[in-house]
Parts: sequence; C-alpha cells; structure tokens
Amino acid sequence: MMHWGYGYGMGLGMILWWIIIIGGIVLAFYGLFSLAKGQPNKKEVDKGIDALDILKERFAKGEINEEEYEQKKKILIK
Repeated sequence: MMHWGYGYGMGLGMILWWIIIIGGIVLAFYGLFSLAKGQPNKKEVDKGIDALDILKERFAKGEINEEEYEQKKKILIK
C-alpha cells in the first residue's frame, strides 16, 4: 500500500523540476534571440555613445557643416 503523502511530495518535486528546466530553456532562447535581433548587450550600453560623439561623427563624415555642428554642440553642452 502506498503512502499518499510521499506520492504527492514526489509529484510536486517533479513539477518544480520541470518548471526549472523549461524556464532555463526559455531564458536561453530569449537571450539568443535578443542578440540576433541586434539589441545592444550590456557592454555596448555601458560604453554609451553619447550625443556629442554622434555629432562629432556626423561632422567628420560631412553630413553636417561647421555651422550646424557648432549650433548643435552649444545645445548639447548646456
């Protein structure tokens, strides 16, 4: 004859085990797909390309002239 308490305890343990396993798999896929979508990872965010760097890059590429560069620079530095 089986003890009911022991059987339910094992069933609950198995359910929790599978929740942990499936949750780990879901988190792994989420991490892989977020990288595939081109979302920045934490290192890229920590580097932080600020607006002034972008402005300098646009000026260097010739996308904006010196006058625009100086105007926008004054706004950003405020």
